[in-house]
Order: sequence, then structure tokens, then C-alpha cells
Amino acid sequence: QLQLVESGGGLVQPGGSLRLSCAASGLSMDYYAIGWFRQAPGKEREGVSCISSSTGSTYSADSVKGRFTISRDNAKNTVHLQMNSLKPEDTAVYYCAATRKYASSCFLGFNWYTYWGQGTQVTVSS
Repeated sequence: QLQLVESGGGLVQPGGSLRLSCAASGLSMDYYAIGWFRQAPGKEREGVSCISSSTGSTYSADSVKGRFTISRDNAKNTVHLQMNSLKPEDTAVYYCAATRKYASSCFLGFNWYTYWGQGTQVTVSS
């Protein structure tokens, strides 16, 4: 059983940066694709970025392209989401998710993922 714990959320001003981390325990995440999702109050959960297991290729939603970067450190069983140029509309609870698929690509459909963390709050406000 893979457990995921997010950290790094908080309050930041518009234009600022935050780095979220997703730490895995229980199993090695080497063979897992990892995705970041977010859910704002009153809105549906949406995919943000994902990273594949075999090649580390990434995919990001249009709303965050050029601002957010996902990366993985398999030695530390951790995935990071670097968020720059944050906007008030980025305010949400951010979740990481994992699926055991050893592939060169990843997807942002949340049904594709098996394991989910509890989430970390990101608030962008002045």
C-alpha cells in the first residue's frame, strides 16, 4: 500500500512562489506515475501536472503551463510541484495522486490514479 503525504502549502501573495512536496511511503514510487490535482471551493477537482514513471516526461494543464514545474526524486521517494507567478485563481487544496503504471507518458484524468494524499491548502491573496 502506497501512502502519500503533501506538504508545502500556505498563504502567498500574487506573483509569489511555493514548492509543494508529495512524499511516498510504504512502497517505492519508481514504477508509479504521479499527478497533482487541485480543488477550489465550489469547483470540480482539476488536473494540474503529472510526471511519468519510466522517462520522467511531464504534462501540465494549459492554466499552469510556463508557471508550474513538476519533478521527481526517486531516491527520496518524493515528487515536487514548483509553483511560480501564482495567481488568486490558483487558490485551492492541492492533492498528489499515484498510479502503478510503468510508462513513458502520464495523464490528468483522476480516474487513472489509485492512491491519493489528504491535500495541502494553497491560498494566493494580498
